Amino acid sequence: MAASKLVKTAAVFGIGAVASFLPAGISAADAATPKSAKAAAKKSGTFLGSAYMTHYGAVQVSVTVKSGKITKVNAPVYPVGTFRDQQINAQAIPMLEQEVLKAQSANINNISGASFTAQGFYMSLVSALGKAGLK
Repeated sequence: MAASKLVKTAAVFGIGAVASFLPAGISAADAATPKSAKAAAKKSGTFLGSAYMTHYGAVQVSVTVKSGKITKVNAPVYPVGTFRDQQINAQAIPMLEQEVLKAQSANINNISGASFTAQGFYMSLVSALGKAGLK
């Protein structure tokens, strides 16, 4: 039985039934994950997230990925319209970038005092990671 037919059959009988119907050498995760999703997780390159408009201005994140690992995070666009924006973001942006490198995902902490920037950063980050095939 082909893997795609197997997944459709598993949906009818419940996911627990999948393991008993799988051909030798195919795991339940392999059968349920499309080949394109597996290939996307191995992407390498630089991915630019969508710009996200905050109360104080746009935030946009760029992520560099090598073999599925986040190697660089950059926010080329963030609010700098006032001195206060510049002060806050001079501290917040590097902290957010480091959080992403540490977490290797969008599962990052908020930055106290920079909630709007952090929210915009997060939304753009999710977009960039989606383009890279990561979560």
